[in-house]
Amino acid sequence: MDFDRLHIWHPYNSLPSLHTQLEVESANHCLIKLRDGRELIDAMSSWWSAIHGYNHPVINAAAKSQIDQLSHIMFGGFTHQPAIELAELLISISPKGLDKIFFADSGSISVEVALKVSLQYWKSRNQPEKSKFLALKHAYHGDSFGAMSVCDPDEGMHSLFKDNIMQNVFAPSPGLAKNMSNCLIELEALFIKHQHQLAAFILEPLVQGAGGMLFYPAEYLIKARELCNRYQVLLIADEIATGFGRTGKLFACEWANISPDIMCVGKGLTGGYMTLAAMLCTEHISQTISQAQPGLLMHGPTFMGNPLACKIAYTSTRLLLDSPWQQRVRHIEQTLKHHFTTLKNLEGIKDVRVLGAIGVIELEQDGIGQDIQQIALKKGVWLRPFGRIIYTMPAYSIKPDQLETLAKVIVEAVTLGLQSSANPDETLVNQFV
Repeated sequence: MDFDRLHIWHPYNSLPSLHTQLEVESANHCLIKLRDGRELIDAMSSWWSAIHGYNHPVINAAAKSQIDQLSHIMFGGFTHQPAIELAELLISISPKGLDKIFFADSGSISVEVALKVSLQYWKSRNQPEKSKFLALKHAYHGDSFGAMSVCDPDEGMHSLFKDNIMQNVFAPSPGLAKNMSNCLIELEALFIKHQHQLAAFILEPLVQGAGGMLFYPAEYLIKARELCNRYQVLLIADEIATGFGRTGKLFACEWANISPDIMCVGKGLTGGYMTLAAMLCTEHISQTISQAQPGLLMHGPTFMGNPLACKIAYTSTRLLLDSPWQQRVRHIEQTLKHHFTTLKNLEGIKDVRVLGAIGVIELEQDGIGQDIQQIALKKGVWLRPFGRIIYTMPAYSIKPDQLETLAKVIVEAVTLGLQSSANPDETLVNQFV
């Protein structure tokens, strides 16, 4: 642990580490077992990805079988059944028209590919001036440079690099709009002003994730699709966080009954087992790029289409589709609403919102998220707040008693954390131990 603290960077951390990391020994279903013997209910499903929980016997068996057959082969010049079967399955369940697929190593890289495809599409149409992107304020699309360029440039986690990345156009967040009609008018004004230079409009459908866990109505997606059609701008749906049932629909775009021109998926794609993502696009886009110079999509990661990852992703997705996932997500939504709404009128709470298997408690101020995390940890629940956002996205298969415990602990941890903030002379230990 000393070596870890001094030498290994963890997400959004310093060296030496600001905080002691918890050493995990194993994980099973929705329980994480620490080396010191403690067990924690996982409220985060490992950043949205472990939708079936951990150590699932069906996925384990598929992974072991694939390792014995073929764990990796370069995708340049070769193909294999795991990639073909996964592509067929993803295309069959994706919004209409998305029938061309590119396998990437991670969510951020699938966004990079989506942006590159958009730029190459317009170059192929002899309109290279369409080279900027419209994105939302409070957006988050990943940590690589192209992805950073469509994240919130001022308040986002990548504002440090705003002078080093492509300068794009940003629309007000619909998740913060007090009047949706005015928000849509502002959006159209940006289309009118920048239509000749916009390659694509990229957004996270319905839920802006790491930019603040902001929810917005399907009405906005419908208008976005209409505006993109009218002003000849491609629409990119970043479904990395929202895909595979998280919002209550298989893909969040389904709430608006629209199809984007390009879609990115990841996270839940492999059930949290391995890193894999995909970009899907329309035949029109692929043909336009393939019929112009140089006639190639200029991207090809080393681990693209990794057969082990593809086999796991196919098995995980098939497992989801064959399960009563809609019923499970509804149950999570109802349980979180039941418990979280008790906090609505509590001093220090700005908002409480729940959609599908996503529960969010937004505090009025920063500074107590770590205290809330430590209280929950003492009570056997793993949380990872950011800033004043306390949120949970449990595995769909979480047991009812575990879900009840998870929800109650979060409510209690938030309540005690706010009390501690209001009475700093009293220690947290005196309040909850």
